[in-house]
Amino acid sequence: MIVLQLLWVAMLATVLIGLSIAPSVRRNYPYLWWCLFGYPVSAVRVRVTWRRLTTNLGLAVAKRPGRALIGDTVVRGDPLRPAPPRLGVPKLRHGGLDVVVRLHPGQVPEHFTVAVEAFAHAWRVHSVRLLSEERGFVTLSALAWDPLRAPVLPYRLKERLLRAVVGLLEDGRAWTIDLRRVPHWLIVGATRSGKSTLIAALVKELAPQRVALFGIDLKGGMELSLFEDRLSALAATRAEAAHLLTELVAEAEARMQLCRSVGARSIWDLPAKLRKMPVVLIVDEVAELYLAATREDKAEVGEISTNLLRLAQLGAALGVHLVIAGQRVGSDLGPGVTALRAQLAGRVCHRVNDAGTAEMALGDLDKDALVAAQQITVAEQGVAIAADADGRWARARSVHVTPEQARRAARKYARLAPAWPGLHVPDESSEGVYL
Repeated sequence: MIVLQLLWVAMLATVLIGLSIAPSVRRNYPYLWWCLFGYPVSAVRVRVTWRRLTTNLGLAVAKRPGRALIGDTVVRGDPLRPAPPRLGVPKLRHGGLDVVVRLHPGQVPEHFTVAVEAFAHAWRVHSVRLLSEERGFVTLSALAWDPLRAPVLPYRLKERLLRAVVGLLEDGRAWTIDLRRVPHWLIVGATRSGKSTLIAALVKELAPQRVALFGIDLKGGMELSLFEDRLSALAATRAEAAHLLTELVAEAEARMQLCRSVGARSIWDLPAKLRKMPVVLIVDEVAELYLAATREDKAEVGEISTNLLRLAQLGAALGVHLVIAGQRVGSDLGPGVTALRAQLAGRVCHRVNDAGTAEMALGDLDKDALVAAQQITVAEQGVAIAADADGRWARARSVHVTPEQARRAARKYARLAPAWPGLHVPDESSEGVYL
């Protein structure tokens, strides 16, 4: 009897301690709070409210019809005790929960789509999204809070060459820029929209990888100079940019000849001893490359435009990747920009000051994405619309990388920056890094 009483006292003390520390844990360690407190409570709430919710929303179906024949008279009324769709076990996910629902015959996912807002209110979560990956089933995915409010990455994806985790998507998943899957990207955004922070997050993730990084920044190198220790070359003037692009085109042509000589269709098919290090060229304020005031400027702009386009068209198979960024990227800059845009399958659009830039970034992909980008407000700094080669798009936000963090990462991995030229893999021991 005494032992039982002690157990009850210990359990009560544990509950009281948990309740007392819960607010502090939620404030400082939200994901831990969700695992310990938020998820169990929400899972119970989902189970308890399911029958009433589905009945009120017209999603429950009666097993017997709402009419009956009594003699020669048909009596109609409300169905008795309608059965809700079968609910699976709520499963813990990163900052939320997932629950699978089995549909009644005749039901389709669209019947549940109109009810997700009601689910979110009843379950007291930030939002509920609906996924349908299997016939006859839907998955309701609930998020405990807005992942774009203050993106935090409590976990790391398995490191892979040319893949960078830069933030979170609106559904709570990690936002990745994978240059192996989508070789070239266009990033647009007005001043203080989050464009520079995204580039900093991208470079910070690429810095520890065996990748040759190059930069073109015609604002005197003010932005990309944060990473200069890690860059193999940084062009701060248009003349330097023209020279660097010419050399990169020559490098791409050399790689092309190398692949042809051994019968490979890309550098990834080359033997490890011949394989060259991937190249990532980051261009900030691309509009400055296309501005021409004199005849000499026009000739230089034409050369730059041609070389950028050649790198975009040939680079994917040759391990040469482009990240083109700018505050203003419109068709008024000339046909070269429009042709270049067609080769940049990855798109990121932050808040912009002119509709032409948003149209250039997303207009050829999805009209709904374009509308969503134009609705980003000044207060939503860092929020962007991200789209890739699959045509899918989502709201996203990059993690905040301070200038000091950027400099520290560049200095830490400066030894990995190959001298230019000299892009061969330093040693054979790094063979597995390309897989």
